[in-house]
Amino acid sequence: MAADPLDALRLTLMQDVLPVGLAVVERVRKGGPREVMAAFDGSSPDPLGTLREEGEPAATQVRAGLDNLQPGLGNPVVKVEVRDVPFQTAPPADQPITPPQEDSAELQAALVRIGSRLAELERRLAAAPPAPATGPISYGGEGSPGVGTGFDGRGAAARR
Repeated sequence: MAADPLDALRLTLMQDVLPVGLAVVERVRKGGPREVMAAFDGSSPDPLGTLREEGEPAATQVRAGLDNLQPGLGNPVVKVEVRDVPFQTAPPADQPITPPQEDSAELQAALVRIGSRLAELERRLAAAPPAPATGPISYGGEGSPGVGTGFDGRGAAARR
């Protein structure tokens, strides 16, 4: 399938040229032309790749802003090739589905592990002392101690 040359150019501009250009602008803003030339001083084997990496975060923001104006403007839609994949029929209903042997063994091991953990839980629950029964909370009345009275009856007597 032949690609549209204008779409290919726009894709190249958005994906390759924009990040490099934004990195160059940022370097000029920070240190002037000398900072831009530092990218090409020979310390990096791929100076354009370095600039592309530096400018990618800003380019991502610019492309997102363009997409907010019009979807597909900043992140162009890439044409794809769609092809048919042969349909695989399921086995007949009267035939059981048999998993591969290693899946069956893994399933059996997991079931044994779960069973042993359940047995351990049941053993611990049976061995645990019963929880103390708690009745309703009494806030106490005039003559009975309760919360807020000091639990000894002095609070009610002091109020009389």
